[in-house]
Amino acid sequence: MKFATYKNDTRDGQLMLVSRDLTRACKVADIAPTMQFALDNWKAVAPQLEARYQDLNDNVGDSEPFQETRCESPLPRAYQWADGSAYVNHVELVRKARGAEMPESFWTDPLMYQGGSDDFIGPKDDVILPSDEWGIDFEGEVAVVTDDVPMACTPEQAAERIRLIMLVNDVSLRGLIPGELAKGFGFFQSKPASSFSPVAVTPDELGEAWRDNKVHLPLRSTYNGELFGKPEAGEDMTFDFGQLVAHAAKSRNLGAGAIVGSGTVSNKQGTEHGSAISEGGVGYSCIAEVRMIETIRDGKPTTPFMQFGDRIRIEMNDAQGNSIFGTIDQQIKPLN
Repeated sequence: MKFATYKNDTRDGQLMLVSRDLTRACKVADIAPTMQFALDNWKAVAPQLEARYQDLNDNVGDSEPFQETRCESPLPRAYQWADGSAYVNHVELVRKARGAEMPESFWTDPLMYQGGSDDFIGPKDDVILPSDEWGIDFEGEVAVVTDDVPMACTPEQAAERIRLIMLVNDVSLRGLIPGELAKGFGFFQSKPASSFSPVAVTPDELGEAWRDNKVHLPLRSTYNGELFGKPEAGEDMTFDFGQLVAHAAKSRNLGAGAIVGSGTVSNKQGTEHGSAISEGGVGYSCIAEVRMIETIRDGKPTTPFMQFGDRIRIEMNDAQGNSIFGTIDQQIKPLN
């Protein structure tokens, strides 16, 4: 199934089913008024939603053209947003650029931070920030949404609780990160509101592209009209989503609707750290990686972070070139 949430006059929007080809949508308020309601009552409502979804794809019953511009993030707010860093190539680059060795434990114990989940940005909405001198960066990621997950479950048990998959723009303020990390308490001001793809999909919608609890498709990032990256989300992913969800649930239960992110999708591409599209590589899913490589190669970065007016587009297509999740397409704008 494919789901979207249309904006309305409530905080949590209106749940919509979206056809497989993303051309049509239908209301499902009689089954589940919101995405959170559907997740809270998944066993009861999933069969009804599945039947409605089949009708939608067969063009049976009432429907309307799907409009991505009307979308909130599939969950406009969530009880939990925990972002991992499953692509250790990205972590290694960050540390190498500042001359730090990477602990061996990073290959066996995932990094994860708890993000703000009360104020997600719509996939077509501007990213509003007070200053563009804070090192604004996009981060292209994949995320899963879970059912209830019990504490201390195994990765295999955690994987069984994955209900939805979606894309992420995890906005980062790189200029604020060093000061926050130096305090020893982690990210807060340096991680403003994130945004998610217009559409969230059940794992079966990905077919063979969903295996080993990973999405085996390229994640495309287009920055100011130029293809910036197309790394394979299933490659160089040290920790799969079952492992990430189990890590988040090591010492706590996760409630239905918890979102767990992969971290920035990053490939080594057969070289030490990968290469840009212009150099024949698959590029990157954030500006920071380019700057890290520039620092390693040249002693200093030259690529600037995002400024007001810059635009980022993040999407993922299937093997036939069809959009799966719709498109995150956002411009950076000032608060005032």
